[in-house]
Amino acid sequence: MHTLRAPGGCPWDAAQTHKTLLKYLLEESEEVARAIRKGDHDNLKEELGDVLLQVLFHAELAAEAGRFTITDVMTVLRDKLLRRHPHVFSPIKEKLTPAEVHRRWKKIKAAEKAGKSGRRA
Repeated sequence: MHTLRAPGGCPWDAAQTHKTLLKYLLEESEEVARAIRKGDHDNLKEELGDVLLQVLFHAELAAEAGRFTITDVMTVLRDKLLRRHPHVFSPIKEKLTPAEVHRRWKKIKAAEKAGKSGRRA
């Protein structure tokens, strides 16, 4: 993405913003959903690549603005997965049903959201 947006790269890519790309992110996400509903694994592979392109594009825009990088995105995701899967990653292993895992995930997520709103106040 950096090369595509750099001088001498692609003028269309260079002109894009988060807002102008939003429709493509939504379109590509719907195409992933359609491929899943159809059970079309070859198309799913292609469409997941298109969604990944959108993630990389938005991360590049953020990096150019000095907000965050793709590495920051991956770090946030890693940390979230670790926090929301204590039954896997904590020293005390628990055997939970899928429903119990889902309930715990929602509870942890709600606590995280409440903590974030409390810090902003």
